This record gives sequence, structure tokens and C-alpha cells, in this order.
Amino acid sequence: MPHVEVRPYAAADRAGLVALFDAAGTGAPGSEVWGHTESLNEVYLTPYLDLEPESAFVAVVDGQLAGYLVGCVDDRRFPSEEERLTAVIKKYRLFRRRESRRFFVRAAWDALVLKVRREPTAGELSDPRWPSHLHIDLLPVARGTGAADGVMNLWFDRLRDVGSPGCYLQTSAENTRAVKFFERMGFEKHGDTPVVPGSRHEGKRLHQQTMVWTTR
Repeated sequence: MPHVEVRPYAAADRAGLVALFDAAGTGAPGSEVWGHTESLNEVYLTPYLDLEPESAFVAVVDGQLAGYLVGCVDDRRFPSEEERLTAVIKKYRLFRRRESRRFFVRAAWDALVLKVRREPTAGELSDPRWPSHLHIDLLPVARGTGAADGVMNLWFDRLRDVGSPGCYLQTSAENTRAVKFFERMGFEKHGDTPVVPGSRHEGKRLHQQTMVWTTR
């Protein structure tokens, strides 16, 4: 059996987490986005390490970083995903990159079609019952080792310590393995499963699955 350690994030972990960011999500439904790892990093990982490192936890397998959980305890005090995305589009001039441009054009088309059909689109949850949110990623070597449970339990302890009433996360409904894991950890499905504009997996549209956990 591999030796597994879960612990709070330390500044010395930063480079290692940035390096494993892309590999951790490869192949999963929802991982096919705009194809520019550095900017994706600056939306879904490094802002959490910079702005709220006390809400970051890592998994170490046989002495090597193999996964992480990052989060924020109060959405109102953290830049929204839209704000972070807008910033990286400008910083990296993503519309000048062919693969990125293709994604954003497809996302705009999806959003237009959904608007015409009066169907909802994916978006962040805003509900005072679940003001906190998280992102979790693990390399294949860490899966099935208990590492995911470990970092999740550290996060739950963090929420209890700060008095948060609960948290949410968002994955793709098509990622059934992730959905089952989160349900096992006490999350419940919440709301509809709207289309995620632009996202595809094996050529098919993806749907957002919001899940919530209430502190107890």
C-alpha cells in the first residue's frame, strides 16, 4: 500500500501544485476547455493559494505531491469565476490563440442558443446556506488511497472552525465517478443540470451538477 499524507498547504508546495494541475484533470469530463494551462491555473488554482492559503490542503503519496483541495469560505470576499476568467482572457490575449478562440466562440454560440430557447446556463451558486466553495483534483496515483477523503475532511474541519454553514461545488453531471464520491462524502445534488457553454467531452455537451454540503 502507498504511504499517504494529507496536510495543510505550505508555500513550498506551490510550484509542485502548479506542475500537477494539468495532469490531475486530464481525461475527465469537463477537462476539455480553452486549452491554455497557464491561464486555467490562474482561474482555478493559484488565486486560492494567493488569497486564501489557509483553505488549501494537499495530498502526498509516497513522498510526492499527488493532489490538492482549494477553497474559499465566503464567496462574497473572493473574486468570482467570471472576474478571474475575464482577467486571464485579457492578460493572455486568449482570443488570439486558435484553440482558446474556438472554445470561447462555441461558448458564446451555446449561450445564445440557450437564451433563445429560454433554457438556463451554468453559473456559480449564490445562496447564504452554502457560502463556501471548493475545487479538488488528484492524480491517478492518489485515487483509491483515501487521499481524497483526507483532504475533504480537513476542509470540513476548516468550515466548522470558521463557522461556515456549508459549501458547494460544481462538477459535470457526466462525471459520475466524481458525483458518487461527493455523495459518499455527504454532498447532495442541488438544482437543475444546465448546459455548460462551450464545454464538450467526446464531442457531447456537458451539464453542470451543483452539489451542496451542510455543516453538522
